[in-house]
Parts: sequence; structure tokens; C-alpha cells
Amino acid sequence: MNTIALVGNPNSGKTTLFNALTGSNQHIGNWPGVTVEKKEGKFKYKGSQYTVVDLPGTYSLGAYSEDEVVARNYILTGNPDIVINVVDATNIERNLYLTTQLMEMGVKVVIALNMMDEAKQKKIEIDLDSLSRSLGIPIVATIASKNKGLEDLIEKAIEFSNRNEYSSIDFSYGEDIDREIEKIKEILDNSNIEYPTKWLAVKLLEGDEEIHSLIEGKVSIPKERLMPVGDGSVEYELELVDRRYDFIGNIVGKSVRKPMEDVENLTDKIDKIVTHKYFGIPIFALIMFVVFQLTFVIGEDLLGEFVVDIVDAIGDFVVHILTIAHSPEWIKSFVSEGIFGGIGAVFEFIPLIVVLYFFIGILEDTGYMARAAYVMDGLMRSVGLHGKSFISMIVGFGCNVPGIMSTRTLEDKKDRMIAILINPFMSCGARLPIYLVFIAAFFPKNGGIVLFSLYALGIIMALIVGKIFSKTLFKGEASHFIMELPPYRMPIFKYVVRDMWDKVWDFIYRAGSIIFIVVSLLWILSVLPFGVEPYSQDSILGQIGTFLAPIFKPAGFGTWQATVSLFAGIAAKEAVVAILGMVYAGVSEGSQLVAALQSVFTPLTAMAFMVMTLLYTPCTAVIATVKRETNSGKWAVFMAIYPFVIGWIAAVLIYQVGSLLGF
Repeated sequence: MNTIALVGNPNSGKTTLFNALTGSNQHIGNWPGVTVEKKEGKFKYKGSQYTVVDLPGTYSLGAYSEDEVVARNYILTGNPDIVINVVDATNIERNLYLTTQLMEMGVKVVIALNMMDEAKQKKIEIDLDSLSRSLGIPIVATIASKNKGLEDLIEKAIEFSNRNEYSSIDFSYGEDIDREIEKIKEILDNSNIEYPTKWLAVKLLEGDEEIHSLIEGKVSIPKERLMPVGDGSVEYELELVDRRYDFIGNIVGKSVRKPMEDVENLTDKIDKIVTHKYFGIPIFALIMFVVFQLTFVIGEDLLGEFVVDIVDAIGDFVVHILTIAHSPEWIKSFVSEGIFGGIGAVFEFIPLIVVLYFFIGILEDTGYMARAAYVMDGLMRSVGLHGKSFISMIVGFGCNVPGIMSTRTLEDKKDRMIAILINPFMSCGARLPIYLVFIAAFFPKNGGIVLFSLYALGIIMALIVGKIFSKTLFKGEASHFIMELPPYRMPIFKYVVRDMWDKVWDFIYRAGSIIFIVVSLLWILSVLPFGVEPYSQDSILGQIGTFLAPIFKPAGFGTWQATVSLFAGIAAKEAVVAILGMVYAGVSEGSQLVAALQSVFTPLTAMAFMVMTLLYTPCTAVIATVKRETNSGKWAVFMAIYPFVIGWIAAVLIYQVGSLLGF
């Protein structure tokens, strides 16, 4: 055995098991949609190396959403030696539906019955031997978060993979449907189809379009074979679903005992408050407001000055070394004004980013973020979407790229396209340094309020644009909203910190790579042609900025410096602050940049500038992701243009209306 595929429902602990086996640090969240594409890791066991593939969490393999397609296609074509199906022990009936589909495919399956500690707390008794005999596959009890049962799981997986047998399911779908399956199977058996023919027959009866495309041109199935049987009143798909659940119910009835009465637990009590019909959204807003306030209190007041001093000290030391080494002035200028004046200005806001990601990580790990999507369902439905779309929006708060990728969990194409196109209005972490430097300059006493307002504005704008798109570009009925609310769990500190560090490291990496390249190129333009004063309007950079600056004059910040920083931000949003730090006399300290901004901007123009950076064209990585996810260049171009127009209009309105009101 060389390859193990991990398959399971969202919130079943699949990614936790993956991390425990491989030592990887994939994002773990107590909400659906965390794994949006397959991840690979390796581990060694008794001298042999194994590859583990973590597939997207999915409730079924019906190929109705992109994540289901990714999971099913890998199982069909990736040729894993064994599939470990991670099953939540507290929700066996629902989880085993995916198990039956895996067994219908005829792959080798071992069940990791996970979260056994939570099942015990709920007084759920499970007879593993009886359950294993009924299903005909090995079952191992695990607690992935505590690394319990993993060695036994690997042993069983290796043992079963070496057997010359496959998991299969043998139950009746009903006399009429069984007969139709056999007739289609006979036709498929006489073809060169390499997939399990009985499974293909079942999927064809379910009306699976992907399977129709798969066999098209290879074999012809008479249309009458795919018509409803009997009196035609029952569709195949619904009948097949019912038969699977009947099969599961009979097995669970013999193997699982639950308390006769459901006891109201802590999760139920908390949900009565945080998912309240009227109080749910205000509570969500209050929680996020508190998070932003704490971000400033801890990140800026306690840690901010410390990092500023470190950056300044390192910058002075490097320049001193260059001076001793008699380095050319242009090198010292590039290091002090380009690197530390630009990139250093971005690094100084890392403490606030660390704190914000830490608190958001806690909200994710507890399971509250799933509630946020639930309480937003009514509001989302009013704009033609549903609450599940809000999950991708929340993911976008960290970075719009995974936010867009997480739309794969949406089954309806209309919902997915709208969710993709509005996601960049979610204020990603890369925009934080821009807000923070302007807040420090103009709104130091109200930082939390301003930051909360910007995030709220992004959500509001996304909802407005989503409504417009649902009525124009993507007409159609709103789809149904079905979502699991996982139980509340105590955050696991190491996972929260690890996820926080991943995001911060990504921020640092971008600053040290993409932003470094952008700053280097623009620094060259800012000191050329030779003989002009560096960072002046006469430089090539200044001339380019001067040519484009009239675009932003109606918004109140029509300077060449602001203009070049905004266009540099299309490469990477962090570059906005880096370029501002460089062009304003090559400032190397946050306080100097703040003073420089105060001499050029006003509170009104600062607010217009921040709104522009919130709403305008996303970074090139996002545009590339849109092209990949939609498989269309036109939507990538659309994504580059339409947010710029909206951002410009919003910035102009803020400045013009604010000016009329005397601000």
C-alpha cells in the first residue's frame, strides 16, 4: 500500500486526522468548507512511506458541487490503495450515507469512527463489531484530536489493502429498480468502460450528468432504460436515497444505542441566543466589533511600538554596515528607502495582523463561524443567495483566493458565480496595513470603529452587488439552504496558533517576494532618469503617476504618490503602504510615514482612500484564481474592471458629499 485517500463529511475531523498522520499543518476549522481541494502529505510507518490525500469534505458523491467532483474524480482516477472514510461517531446515520456511496463504487474502505470521546459524552453506545459485520468493512474507533486509535487504524488499512477483496454493498433498491440496474449493467458489461458497472448503472438512474458525459461515445443506453419505473410517480434519485437511508437505519438500529430523550446540551443553549431570529445578526456584529477593538488594544498599544523599534534598529544597523563597507550611495538609498522605507513600513503592522488572525481562529475553532453563516441566511436570501455563500465571504477575510476557492462547496452554479464575483469586497488581511497606517494618522482614538466600519461596508457592498447580479447576469430561483451546525468545541490552542502563523507567514512571504519585486521596480523608476531628484515628480515614476493622477482628483487624493501606490496595489495590496513609505521621502519609520500622510491627506480624503482600497481591483492572484475557477478569461477581465469602477464611485461620493457637508 502506498496511497491513502481520506474521505468524510465536513466537521468529521478528517483534516485533523490528516494533520495527525502527516504532521502537516492544513487549516482546521470547526465549520464546512475548510478543505476546498485535495491536499497531500506523507508519513512513515514501520519503515515504509505512505502518501495521504485529504479530499474535500462532502456529504455525498453526487457531483453536484465542485468539491464533490474533486473527491469523486480522485477516487475514480487517482487509484488510491485504500480509502479511509472518517465518520463522526455522534452523527453516524448521516455520515454513513457517504459510506454507502463509497461501497457502491467498489473501492476498498476502512472506517475511522472519529470523535468517540464526544459520542461517550452524549451517552451514545456503539457496537463496533456488529457495525463492522453489518457493513462488511473494518471499523476503528479514533479520537484524531488526541492522536488516539491512529496506529490501529493504519494497521487495519494496510491489512485490508493487501487483501484480494473490495468493499461492496449488497442491499435491494426495490424490485423494479434492481431489475433496471441489472439491465443497464448488462449493457455496460459488454463495453470497455473501466469503472464499476453496477455503480455506473446506479448513477445513470440518478440522472448524474457527469456520468452521462463520462460514457458518452463509449456506450449507448436506450432512453427507455432511464425512464421512471412503475407508475412513474417516483423518481429514481429520491427512491435510491430513501433505500440507502433504509439500509443505514436497519444497521444503526442493531449497532447503536442512544439516550431515549435528547437532552438539551450546552450547544443548544448557546444557539438559542446566538442564532436568535432577531438578535443573531446584532450579536455577530458585536462579536466582530469586540475583535477589532481588542486587535488595536493588544496589537498596537502593547506590541506595535516594539516592532517599530526593531524595524528601525535593523534598518539603521544595515545602513551603518553599508557605510562602513563604503557601499555606493545608490545601494544605501535602495536599502534604506526602498526596502526599509517600503517593505519595513508593511512589517510594522504584523502585530495587529497576528492578533486579528488569532481571534478569528478562535471563532472558527469554536464553531461560531458556522452560526454566522446561519444567521446571515435571511439577509443573504434577500439578495438572491443563501447562508452557505456567506462562508466563502468569511474565508475571504483572511485572503480572497481561498475565499473564492471555497465557493466550490456551493451546488448551484448561479450561487457560485455570484459568490466568486463578490468575494473581493471582503477585506483581506493584505489590506490591513493600509487601513492601519491611515487610522494611526487620522483616527487613532477610534481605530476599532473605523476598522469595523470598513469590514461592514465590504459586506454591505457585496450584498448590494450580489443582488444586482442575481437580477441581471445570473437570473434564476434561489437555491435551498441546508447546513450543518457543528457542536461548540473548546479551541485547540496549537491549531489556532498554527493557523494564525500560516496566515502571518504568508503575509511575510508576500512582503519578502512579490512586494520586494514591486518595490524594487518602482524604486528604479523613482530615481530615473539620472540627474533628477529621487522620488520627485520629475522621475519616471512621478511622471507616470502625474499622468494617471487626474483619475483620482474627484476623490480628493489626486497626487502622483497616491496614484502609483494604488496601481502597485493591484500586484499585491500590501504594496500600497510599501510604495507610500518609499515615495514620501523614503521614510523608514512608521511615525514618519504617518506625519507624511498627515501633511498630504485630510481625515475625509483618508477615508475616501481607504474605501477605494477596500473596493477596487483585487490583486493579480485573485484575478488569476477567478480565471482558473470559472475557466473563463472574460470573468477575469470583468473582475479587474468592475470593482475599480465601484471603488472609484464610492471614493468620489465620500469626498464630494463630505466636502459639501463641511468635513
